[in-house]
Amino acid sequence: MRLAKFFLIGLFSMLTSIALAQNINEATIFHIRSSHTSFPDTGRAKGHTYDKVLYTAAEHYKDSTVLIIAPKNLNAKKDVDLIFWFHGWRNNVDSAAVKYQLTQQFLDSKLNAVLILAETAKDSPDSYGGKLENTAVFKSLVDDVLTGLKSRHLIAPACKPGHILLAGHSGAYRVMARIIQNGQMPVDETILFDALYAETEKFMAWIKADQSHRFIDIYTDHGGTDDETRRLMKLLDTARLKYVSTEEIYATKQTLHDNRLVFIHSLNEHDKIIANPDNFLLYLQNEPFLKKLKE
Repeated sequence: MRLAKFFLIGLFSMLTSIALAQNINEATIFHIRSSHTSFPDTGRAKGHTYDKVLYTAAEHYKDSTVLIIAPKNLNAKKDVDLIFWFHGWRNNVDSAAVKYQLTQQFLDSKLNAVLILAETAKDSPDSYGGKLENTAVFKSLVDDVLTGLKSRHLIAPACKPGHILLAGHSGAYRVMARIIQNGQMPVDETILFDALYAETEKFMAWIKADQSHRFIDIYTDHGGTDDETRRLMKLLDTARLKYVSTEEIYATKQTLHDNRLVFIHSLNEHDKIIANPDNFLLYLQNEPFLKKLKE
């Protein structure tokens, strides 16, 4: 079992290296360390037990890695738009970037923005967001990302954060909900990929707080998110807030352009809705906040 685990870790490292090499001409891709990621955190100082298996702090709750992808022609003098992706259970920032083709989908969108993957529970079945659930920690993480970009001369020295989008898969729902509640940074858009398991009232409060806030929820029959998604739609009905609910095959560019609150039912599998088809790319290409790169 331990040899198999080391093999898989090595395989993901190799695949990540290949992915970075493929994109070397399209982007600057690098890692930083930040004390304002999820871990280490006192809430997992003794690790976490799930299904009678202990996931130790040393292996799963010590990594403070932040993966940053900046497109080659990024133009950020006054401000820089940021897309944060949070992975789900049993993943890490590098494995998620490869497995779900996040890097390539982002670069194919040709957006004048930066994609950031901040480590949470690494390779563990755990939705706990650690320090990122606390007040203003996300704000400090944004500052650390900007410092990393400035140190590589990718953005101007006086550049400030622009629009902020949050996207995530599966167990990422919790850290995303706590960030929009406690992060003390304005979040313009939230995209949940089969991830609305709970924290529904926090997402609802954020939706109601500003009529410009954009929310996309794609859900499946077997991911465990169907009931909670329907509950959120009922809350929106009660609040008389307009939304569109559609099937994945009918979720066109026009659907995304014309609606700020979009619920998309997919017949696909829980792990296939991000990159099979390329839904992350589709949603990024048809969102209202971010501008395209200049050729």
